[in-house]
Amino acid sequence: MKAEHYVGGVFRSDGTSFPLIAPADGSELGTVPEATQDVVDGAVTAARAALKGAWGATGVQERVAALRSVADGIEARFGEFVDAEVADTGRSRDFASTVDVPRAVGNFRAYADLLYGRPERAHMTQVPGWSSGTGEALNYTVRRPLGVVAIISPWNLPLLLSTWKIAPALACGNTVVLKPSEETPSTATLLARVIDEAGLPDGVFNLVHGHGAGAAGEFLTGHPGVDAIAFTGESATGAAIMRNAADHVTPLSFELGGKNPALVFADADLDAAVDGTVRSSFTHSGQICLCTERVYVERPVFDEFVARLGERARALDGYGPMISAEHRDKVLSYYRLAREEGAEFVAGGGAPEFGDARDGGFHVQPTVLTGLPETARTVKEEIFGPVCHVAPFDTEDEALALANDSPYGLASTMWTRDLSRAHSVAPRIETGIVWVNCWNLRDLRTPFGGVKASGIGREGGEYSLDFFSEPVNVCIQI
Repeated sequence: MKAEHYVGGVFRSDGTSFPLIAPADGSELGTVPEATQDVVDGAVTAARAALKGAWGATGVQERVAALRSVADGIEARFGEFVDAEVADTGRSRDFASTVDVPRAVGNFRAYADLLYGRPERAHMTQVPGWSSGTGEALNYTVRRPLGVVAIISPWNLPLLLSTWKIAPALACGNTVVLKPSEETPSTATLLARVIDEAGLPDGVFNLVHGHGAGAAGEFLTGHPGVDAIAFTGESATGAAIMRNAADHVTPLSFELGGKNPALVFADADLDAAVDGTVRSSFTHSGQICLCTERVYVERPVFDEFVARLGERARALDGYGPMISAEHRDKVLSYYRLAREEGAEFVAGGGAPEFGDARDGGFHVQPTVLTGLPETARTVKEEIFGPVCHVAPFDTEDEALALANDSPYGLASTMWTRDLSRAHSVAPRIETGIVWVNCWNLRDLRTPFGGVKASGIGREGGEYSLDFFSEPVNVCIQI
């Protein structure tokens, strides 16, 4: 798949290009065009024109049909999307086939279904109510689109997370300019092909490729023609986007980084807790914002848990490479830092050697650490790799204090057979999502997002529709 911009219904390759590198083996997959300021201006202008044109006049049923048409188009090119996602990210075909592409289809269908069942959430009149004051008045609420929405999507789940924002934005009648990560442009380009074939009016969806600071990302998030920004990625990048958008007071929806905790109580099903922690720490080599990096285990089962987790980690052949040589080097630098800070390496701690083409890629070993104080940088800072630190606790209050002692607050897991404890402890963990005896079990209608440095706002179901639309009260004197 050749990476191209898509602006106002036209595919183009303006600007200088940069190489796209396969993380699995370090080979060059192709080149990616770097959007100039003029390309970004053109995309925002096209999106603005579409709002004033045919798309601005569409009703709920037309938008429902458009979303379903895009879902059908992704499904029709299922194998192409899998190939593109595997090539760009280095993840397994199984993951792409069972998570990435089905979820992209599901995102469009979920919002089509929600829109069909609750049209008032998409700018239709809500049930009117009566109020009094100087006299009787009829009040009702209508919802209108925000306008041109800039979407900045990350490299770890590029198709899933971009469609997670595109679908509700379009459902609410907005137009979109997407800038995917420069590391993973292929599925975004393929999605533009699908949207083009689905017959959406020119300018409703636009795509620009390129880097962030001083490039396409900065041009887009600071653009005066952008009415809202939805971003998933690192907390530091989110802060930079906030500064860039501040002059225009642009509404923001952020899903940012995490240093996610897990609490394992002595009464837990230890088999399930170990299995779940293997998944939550090492899936996609830890390159999912929801992955667990801090594990706290009640002391009576601590030694057994650590031994079993280490054994499982040593048996893994990884869950794919790091996205880039730069990110691999970052993760390995944390392994070195952990040694300097005095960690015990129960498993991993370096880069594997395969004796085949993978040695040209960006792989690191799944790693389990113990023995560090809570003040250690390895325990405090997000690594975003296949690594977790395991520490003991003695009381429920101590477990909560350890879990909450972080500037982040995205997701957490808790393992216990005690139902009362589950209901008591879960609401007191300072994260936006708490999984009990499971991990990453998602219902697309539920709120998704973090607290503290892990984000602003919520996505999912009606929460996304609330962000991507503006409620307007109409009051008529009777």
